[in-house]
Amino acid sequence: MIKRSDFNYYLPENLIAQFPIEPRDSSRMLVYDKLTGEREDKHFYDLPNYLKEGDVVVVNNTRVIPARLIGRKPTGAVCEVLLLKRLDYTTWEAIVKPGKRLQEGSEIIFSDKLKCVVAKRLDDGGRHVKFEFDGVFEDVLNELGEVPLPPYIKEKLNNAERYQTVYSKIEGSAAAPTAGLHFTPEIIEKLKQNGVIFTNVLLHVGLSTFRPVKEDDVTNHKMHYEYYAVSKETADIVNKAKEEGRRVVAIGTTVVRVLESVADDKGFLRECEGETDIFIYPPYKPKAVDCLLTNFHLPESTLIMLVSAFVGRDETLALYEHAVKDEYRFFSFGDCMFLQNFNLGDKQ
Repeated sequence: MIKRSDFNYYLPENLIAQFPIEPRDSSRMLVYDKLTGEREDKHFYDLPNYLKEGDVVVVNNTRVIPARLIGRKPTGAVCEVLLLKRLDYTTWEAIVKPGKRLQEGSEIIFSDKLKCVVAKRLDDGGRHVKFEFDGVFEDVLNELGEVPLPPYIKEKLNNAERYQTVYSKIEGSAAAPTAGLHFTPEIIEKLKQNGVIFTNVLLHVGLSTFRPVKEDDVTNHKMHYEYYAVSKETADIVNKAKEEGRRVVAIGTTVVRVLESVADDKGFLRECEGETDIFIYPPYKPKAVDCLLTNFHLPESTLIMLVSAFVGRDETLALYEHAVKDEYRFFSFGDCMFLQNFNLGDKQ
């Protein structure tokens, strides 16, 4: 039995970052090398010192949509709809609040241009909601919706672009791939000049990011399906790196989930798209990913379990303990870790 409580740690509330740091690349970065066991306290702008010519950096170029809608029932009661995944032209999978009062058939009015009806209640507490709208839905959503910040961020974000990566492109996520928030165009250009190769995959972040692990035995936890896509260009770039023994660096856990979903036993990719519900937890042997840039994640979350699968549970908790003691900033707007060389075998 793999216990949920095995991935718990103590976090003072004051270390939960409420604002993004400026500039983006000034965030702190805890570096850990699994081959040597060495741990270093750096900043994100030091990343070019840890990536070398020929390394392949894979980013998730999804873009967050203004997925949070505030409306009212015909009675006047305020309610919230968080859009997770579009199912067809008018229907979305969503989280609604207050859930107990928004049963099938409930109507929610957002404006004279937009309203919805709760069409179906899901077993996990989510809903299917069916919209009626005037005009183009995306235009109406951009006008009425808000960027859905995580619930642990209590402060209002003045600039919504700070919850987007600088390379975001394809709209569809309910949350940002936050490891990428540290990048600036200047850092990317410097890395490219150093011979680092950039490529991208797509994963639209949905309910799996928001859903906590409730089962005591984590193997009983079920992830929700999220849409991904891998282009032929990206598959070719990663496969050539694998053939030549060069490192593949995942920027964030969403990239890990795509690459590990698609890779064969030797780490080679193929062009494809689909939906993944991969859940990575110890023990797990990475197939495609050699290094990972990631933020600090919530206690007992699927994301800290993923990190533990790559560098070990004990070492992960030791890194988190160090970060707490040294007052790193945590979660979406917080600092990051660069974890390297955990899948190299005899490459060194």
